[in-house]
Amino acid sequence: MDPATAAAKARVQAALDGAVAAGGKPATDRIRAAVTDAGFSPGQVEVTASRTPTGLDADAVEASVKLGTDCIVAQLRTGSVTVSVLPVLAQGRCLVGTPA
Repeated sequence: MDPATAAAKARVQAALDGAVAAGGKPATDRIRAAVTDAGFSPGQVEVTASRTPTGLDADAVEASVKLGTDCIVAQLRTGSVTVSVLPVLAQGRCLVGTPA
């Protein structure tokens, strides 16, 4: 992993760790704000829905930041954050489906 990607991954991890520490299960908008406040442009960021269509909390929420051919992908589940670096998908995005 190149140094710029490693630094970006660390920024995403720190931003989302802070969002989780501030309130357990952050909503989609708070996750998006945490990542953009960490210095990423809104166009780079994708976040899945934090609530199901029936109004229940999602078991997990994914967030991603696109950096060239890499995606920094984070999963927030039960008060913890896991961050990985994966390749951009064939359609040019980081997450499958329609982002929230």
